[in-house]
Amino acid sequence: MLAKVDLKIPFHRSAMGEEEVRAVSDVIRSGWLTMGSRTFQFEQEFAQYVGAAHAIAVSSCTAALHLSLDAIGIQSGDEVLVPTNTFTATAEVVTYLGARPVFVDIDSSTLNLSVEDAKNRITPRTRAIIPVHLSGLPCDLDEIHTLAKSYNLHVVEDAAHSLPSSYRGKRIGANSMLTAFSFYATKTLSTGEGGMITTDNEAYAQRIRLMRLHGISHDAWKRYSAEGSWRYDVLEPGFKYNFTDMQAALGIVQLAKCDAMFQARCQIAKTYDEAFGSLEAVEIPTISSDRETSWHLYILRLETNRLRIDRGRFVNELMERGVQTSVHFIPLHLQLAYQRLYGYKDGDFPNAEKEYLRCISLPIYPSMSELEVRYVISSVEDVLDKFSR
Repeated sequence: MLAKVDLKIPFHRSAMGEEEVRAVSDVIRSGWLTMGSRTFQFEQEFAQYVGAAHAIAVSSCTAALHLSLDAIGIQSGDEVLVPTNTFTATAEVVTYLGARPVFVDIDSSTLNLSVEDAKNRITPRTRAIIPVHLSGLPCDLDEIHTLAKSYNLHVVEDAAHSLPSSYRGKRIGANSMLTAFSFYATKTLSTGEGGMITTDNEAYAQRIRLMRLHGISHDAWKRYSAEGSWRYDVLEPGFKYNFTDMQAALGIVQLAKCDAMFQARCQIAKTYDEAFGSLEAVEIPTISSDRETSWHLYILRLETNRLRIDRGRFVNELMERGVQTSVHFIPLHLQLAYQRLYGYKDGDFPNAEKEYLRCISLPIYPSMSELEVRYVISSVEDVLDKFSR
C-alpha cells in the first residue's frame, strides 16, 4: 500500500543554480548579449569535452540537424532514413530541403533504429541516415557506419538525448562526421533553447558557421564591436540559427557540472533498476556493456498481458498519485502529417507500434531527492499491485 504523503513529482526539474544566475548576469552587465566571445568559449570547451575537432553552437537541435543536412548537400528528390520512433524534428528537417524522410522500424530490445530494416529501405535515392540515440542509449554505430559505407551514405547522429553518452569508449559527438545535440529545457545540459553540431570535417564546419547566420561573411557578428566594420558580404542565402552569449553563459556552467549531473542520474537509474528488475509486470532498460547511456530518460516498459489496464490508464494512475510521466515517442508514421504526405499507415512498423504502447518515461533528473525517487517507485508498485492480473 502506498504511503499517504503529499508529494508532487514533476517529470523534469531544471538543474539550475546560483552559478548560472551569476553567469547570465555577467553577460547582461557586459552589454554584449548575442553571439560573441562566450559562445566561442562554450564551443571550444564542448568540442574538447566530447573529443571533436569542431563544435558549432546554434539555436536548437532542429537547426543543428538542418544545417548538417545542408552541409552534406541533401536536396530535392533525395531520401534520408529516419527511425519512426523519434520526435518530429528528426524527420521534418529532411523536408526543409525538399527531400523525403523514409521511416525505419526499431530494434525491440534497444528501441533504436533497426539496422536490418534500414538496409531493406535503401533505394538509389537514399543519401543519408539519421540514427537517434533514444533516451541517450547509443545506437549500433559500427553496424550503421558499415551499412553507410556500403551504400555511400552520410551519417548524421541525432544526439538530442546523448550528452554524455559513449559508444565503445568514445563520447557521442566524436563517432560520426556530424552529430547534433539539444540544449532544450529538459535536456541533460540546458541553455533553455539551443543546440550544437560537432564534426571533424573542416569544410562542413566552415559551411555550418556560414549558414547559421544568414550566410554572411563569418566576422559579421563583430559589426557592432570595436574591431568590427559596417561592411559585410552575403555569400549564401543562409538561416537565422545563431546562438547567444546569454545561452552560452548557461552552457559553460552546465558543462562544468555535466559529469556530476550524469552521476546523479546514474544513481537514480540504478535505484529504479534494483526496485523494478525483479517484477514480472515491467521491463527495465537493457544497456549493452560496450556503451554508456546518458540516462536522459528512464523508459520503463509494461508487460501489458500481465495487467488489467493499458499504458494510458497506467499514466493516469501515476498522475493521480502525484507522479508525472511522459511517453517517448508516438511513432511518426502514426502522425497525420506523415500519413497524408507519404502514405504511411497503422501497421507499417510493427516493432515501433508494439513498444510504443507499453513505454512510460519516469522522472529522472539530478535534483530528485531520495524521498522523491522512493515515492516514484512506491507509486509504480502501488499501481502494479492494484491492476496486475
